[in-house]
Amino acid sequence: MSKTGDPIDQAIQRFIHELTDLQQPDGSWRFCFDTGTNVDAYVIILLRSLGSDEEPLIRRLHARIRARQQREGCWRLYPDDDEGHLSATIEAYYALLYSGYSQPDDKHMQRAQRYITKRGGLRRVEGLMTQALLAATGQIKWPRSITSIPLEMLLLPLSFPVQFFDFSGYARVHLAPLLLMADHQFAVQGDDWPDLHQLVGGERKDGKAAMEPRLTVTEHSVHQLMDSGLNRLIGSRTSLHESASSRAEQYMLERIEADGTLYSYASSTILMIFALLALEYDRDDPVIVRAVEGLKGMAYELDEGLMIQNSPSEIWDTALLAYALQEAGLSASHPTVRAASDYVLRHQHTKPGDWRIHNPGAAPGGWGFSESNTINPDVDDSTAALRAIQARSRMEESTLNAWNRGLSWVISMQNKDGGWPAFEKHTDKRMLTWLAIEGAAAAAIDPSEADLTGRTLEYLGNWAGLEIDHPVVKRGADWLIQHQEKDGSWYGRWGICYIYGTWAALTGLAAAGLPDDHDTIERGIRWLASIQHKDGGWGESCLSDQRKRYVPLGISTPSQTAWAVDALIAVHEEPTESIMRGVRRLITLLEGDDPAPGKYPTGAALPGSFYIHYHSYNHIWPLLALAHYRSKYGQLPK
Repeated sequence: MSKTGDPIDQAIQRFIHELTDLQQPDGSWRFCFDTGTNVDAYVIILLRSLGSDEEPLIRRLHARIRARQQREGCWRLYPDDDEGHLSATIEAYYALLYSGYSQPDDKHMQRAQRYITKRGGLRRVEGLMTQALLAATGQIKWPRSITSIPLEMLLLPLSFPVQFFDFSGYARVHLAPLLLMADHQFAVQGDDWPDLHQLVGGERKDGKAAMEPRLTVTEHSVHQLMDSGLNRLIGSRTSLHESASSRAEQYMLERIEADGTLYSYASSTILMIFALLALEYDRDDPVIVRAVEGLKGMAYELDEGLMIQNSPSEIWDTALLAYALQEAGLSASHPTVRAASDYVLRHQHTKPGDWRIHNPGAAPGGWGFSESNTINPDVDDSTAALRAIQARSRMEESTLNAWNRGLSWVISMQNKDGGWPAFEKHTDKRMLTWLAIEGAAAAAIDPSEADLTGRTLEYLGNWAGLEIDHPVVKRGADWLIQHQEKDGSWYGRWGICYIYGTWAALTGLAAAGLPDDHDTIERGIRWLASIQHKDGGWGESCLSDQRKRYVPLGISTPSQTAWAVDALIAVHEEPTESIMRGVRRLITLLEGDDPAPGKYPTGAALPGSFYIHYHSYNHIWPLLALAHYRSKYGQLPK
């Protein structure tokens, strides 16, 4: 505990002691990547469809899903999702029913049924994963949004205007198994399995939901473009179809990680297993058995019960915490930091992945999000890792070599427009967002984003020593200036949302050397000041991510308050009243007994479908903001 009595010193020392205790023997931190109950539901549906003998796991997942139901009968993606979420509710209801531990006549199931039918039933479901699992288990027809995309698309050459690798990596690993299943009109069924006909709303004669939306004009033009390319390929359509099926199968098999998962995502792994069944793999095939084991390995034990993570966040959490602890005063040789940086260094990527298709001249050197991820690095994790090993790279040649490889990879990922994507450069063909696939606008492409660009510039400026006169930094700064919103904020793709983007942009521009009195900086400062809560903190709703405009949250959250405070610290030479009020509120939030502010999901993945409560964020971002305040300004005035 700090002897100064300064509340910032005291909070930092508490963080250091707590994080030291929480560190794992291998040097990592393993916090939960919590996306609610969606993956829990998917796993129950999968295990029951496979006939797997996993009763204890299914029972425990059922219990957690059951506990998350709201009084209205629905399930929510975030606390202020007042009307509930139809797809999440259908997934949860189906999983509870499929588990066998809930029955249609149970009171909680009746409440869920009423909620679902009142909102249009299965015919109104939009979630792509929800549609896929319902179709794969015979509850609905395969939606036209999937069946209208020809499987042969996988055969189109890279030179063609629209081809498979134009989709983002995240989209591809989900799309390949989806197209295979839809092509086979696959539906695994059993006589004693659930029947959701009572949830259809508007039925066909066979009781299945009718899901036949017409193609839009823009979507039709994309399909015409694909078909024109397929018609140019040599061979009969039958032989092309066989080749495409084989290509899709190999695409999946070649991207299975050592733990058996596809690209280290639970969602894509589940789809892959169903796709392999569509290809007539046996349920006890080693590939399927290993994939199921990989899913089970993503389980996380919480106070509220067991859950399955969609993608564990060990690398992200460990790299950021190693960096934050060094900012808080621990040296690179401190045992806690040393063990964490050893862990980070062991997981630097050495194999080329799909990112090389659009970036052929670069050598591997990035980092991924999960420990199991060895072929799908991303820019944000890579700069986080570089921060973690920065000080050590000045002392050891081997670490310096790793740092150089990582830095080179990050710089090579800059897009032609000057910004940075998450996973792959030059995957920004907007016509792919026209497809009538739920989430296509966000997931189909991987364009430059303000949060990725800002955080990369912050690293290049503050850590790699590159300033605004360097071409790489100048192009990135210009991109951010051009993409500032009219109100002075920036949209952040991977966090909630405008606070996240504005924090990344302001800290990045400040590190790049943009003067504090630049109009872009001043507008960002004014926007942050205008949304500060009366209690001194900041809070933003996940609704911002759906409506693409700032929507305030009724409470202040630790991570969003830390982002706003950290942004203001970066652009003010002296502490302002706004900064000091924010710091005081942040400390109060950390010491408070109310868990709600710290549990609000402030991570984003897919607008309207997928939000993340990073359990690590209540440690990482407050520690960094407090450390940066102390380093720049000293103690907090009484």
